[in-house]
Formats: sequence, structure tokens, C-alpha cells
Amino acid sequence: MKKAVSLLALVVLTVGLVMGASLAQAADKAVDITGVWDLAVETPSGTGNPVLEIKQEGADLSGTYTGAFGTAPLKGKIKGEKFEIKFNSGGIDMVYKGKSDGTTMKGSVDLGSYGMGSFDGKKK
Repeated sequence: MKKAVSLLALVVLTVGLVMGASLAQAADKAVDITGVWDLAVETPSGTGNPVLEIKQEGADLSGTYTGAFGTAPLKGKIKGEKFEIKFNSGGIDMVYKGKSDGTTMKGSVDLGSYGMGSFDGKKK
């Protein structure tokens, strides 16, 4: 009886470890945000509607920002659903941080001397 209980406990533990590892691996798999994104940005200085054209290769992001500050190349990283995109436009370092499900995105934006804001976006 003790051997059966010990064997059962070992099986349950093994299954739990395998399932936990699978869930952790799935959580780290990056959402694909490749495409053209229409954003709505709100800041203390006003609102804007920039466009991000994003190319994703694994966890690396590249592309182009086009908006009120001009056009600029962007770079970033994504892990799971969380991403960070950085670029400099008009002499201002900007950082977008957020989450995406692959068709929508939402987060915060640091516009340097223009302050912090928030954004929502939809893939075209």
C-alpha cells in the first residue's frame, strides 16, 4: 500500500512538473505583432495618432514610427505579450511599453521632455 501511494505521488508530481514547464514555455512565446499599427496616444500635452510599422524576428522588433515628431526607425523587444519599443524622433528619445494580443495593443509611452502618456492601438 505504501509503495502504491508513493508511486501515485511520484506520478502526480511528475505530471505537475511537466504541465508547469509547458505553461511557462507557452507564456514566454512571443505574440506576433508584425504589421502596421494605428495608435491613439494621450499625453498632458495633447493627443496624437502615430503609426507604427513593426517587423518581428523572434524576440527582436524593428520598423518605423510615423507621427507628430516625424518619421524614425524603431527597435525593440517582445517577450510573451509584453513589448518595449524605442526610437528617437525630432531629437526626443521615446519609449513605448505595453502588451499586445496580436490584434490590439495598450500601454504607456515616455515622450522625454513632453512627459508620460498612454496609448491604445489596433493592427490594420
